[in-house]
Amino acid sequence: MSELQTPPVKTVLMSILIAGLVGETLFEAYAWLVSPQIFGFALQPSKLVMAITAKVFGIQLEYSTAFVLHFLIGSIGFGTFVYLVRLVLGLQGWMSGVLSGVALWFVAQGILAPFIGRSFMMDFGAYTQSSFIGHVGMALVMAYLLELFLTRPAVEMTP
Repeated sequence: MSELQTPPVKTVLMSILIAGLVGETLFEAYAWLVSPQIFGFALQPSKLVMAITAKVFGIQLEYSTAFVLHFLIGSIGFGTFVYLVRLVLGLQGWMSGVLSGVALWFVAQGILAPFIGRSFMMDFGAYTQSSFIGHVGMALVMAYLLELFLTRPAVEMTP
C-alpha cells in the first residue's frame, strides 16, 4: 500500500478486530488442541493473567474470567500491536507477524513470567517452546489478515 492510500479508520479498526479475533481463536485452538499432542500439555495463559491480577491488584480471578480477559487482550491488544508494528516500522506481510510474535512471546515468557515468580523464559523448556509457536503463529495469522484487508482494493457496493 502506498503512503498516499490510507484506508479509512473504520476499515483499519474492523481489520484489527477481525484479524485479532481470528488470530486469538487460533492461538487458543493451538494451546488446547495441538500443544498437548506435541508437547504433552495445554498452554494456559489465563493462569498468568490470574497471577498478575492477584499480585498487582490483590484480586483472585476465576479461571473463566481470566480466560475472557486474556482472549480480549489477545484479540484486541495483540491485533493492535501487530498493526502498529506494521505501521510504525513499515513492515508488511510476514515480517510484521514474526517480529510481533517474537516480541509478544518475550513479554509473556521473559518479563511477565518472572514478574510472577517463574524463571526467566521459564528456562527455555517445553512450555516456552510451545508458547513461541503459539505467539508467532498467532501474530503471523494476524499480520496476514491485516495485509489482506488493508491492501485489497475497496469494493464498492451498488444498489
